[in-house]
Amino acid sequence: MYAMTVTKTAASAHWLLLVYRLPSNRASQRVEIWRKLQRYGALALRSSGHVLPESPANQEKLEWLATAIRNYRGEASVVRVQGFDDLSDEQLQKLFIEARARDYEAIGRELKSFLARASRPAGGLVRLRRRFQEIEAMDYFENPQRRKVEALLTQGDEDEKPRRAGGRSEKQYRNRIWMTRPRPGIDRVSSAWLIRRFIDPKARFVFGDNPAGKKDAIPFDMFSAEGFGHRGDDCTFETLCKEFAIRDRKVKRIAQIIHDADLEDEKFGRAEGLGLDVTLKGWAAQDVADHELLRRGMELIEGLFSGLS
Repeated sequence: MYAMTVTKTAASAHWLLLVYRLPSNRASQRVEIWRKLQRYGALALRSSGHVLPESPANQEKLEWLATAIRNYRGEASVVRVQGFDDLSDEQLQKLFIEARARDYEAIGRELKSFLARASRPAGGLVRLRRRFQEIEAMDYFENPQRRKVEALLTQGDEDEKPRRAGGRSEKQYRNRIWMTRPRPGIDRVSSAWLIRRFIDPKARFVFGDNPAGKKDAIPFDMFSAEGFGHRGDDCTFETLCKEFAIRDRKVKRIAQIIHDADLEDEKFGRAEGLGLDVTLKGWAAQDVADHELLRRGMELIEGLFSGLS
């Protein structure tokens, strides 16, 4: 077994080690645990145990897994490890990077094959994007192969629907009043966040059903041809991103999340926005005022933006 130095405090820990044993008659449970460790991207040591980089999220995953093993009449320990005497941090990181590189290369080959087809099966790009997201979630050391796969996914999006040329001048949209419909939902609160974060930092928001009633306001997500709204199969958030050529990588991911939550077509295979949408609907059901709904919703999106890697 690898020699290791076990830390006494979480602050000095670098790695988490799960060591477990299950009874020989628990074959199906053994497979279940193995599959979960694979999904977490855990590295199996040659002697015993599985390793993940130390983080609160990874500790929670392994603690729950250890609890499940004990419930199956097995034994399990989750150990915070500062270092392995004959396996340096650099060597461990390299092993994680190599594992993810193999995953990215495999999905890259699938994507190239998919994009080369003259007739592409429905839902194929969604399936591949979901697989990419699973790999991305266990890419703990920013594998350089990730960008190549992201570029192929972007190519797939562009092939499926030509993108509208963006790049409006922002000057005419500074220090303006922006109007949207009352009782803002996921697309409207995220669009308001995008406006204030990337387009008009001093934007003021008002609510109404008729854009003609307030000529000096810029409508967004209204039931009219004026202003910015749904276009084709784009939600308002996506329309704004394209019109103002907002290319921030995290914003692009949020656009996918908002699209799937708002249009419910599973185009991008993103489920993260469903909880935000339910939360907003819950506040609306509590008769929270429109401006307060917008404020809370914008804070949710800001938290999502900050939390994305």
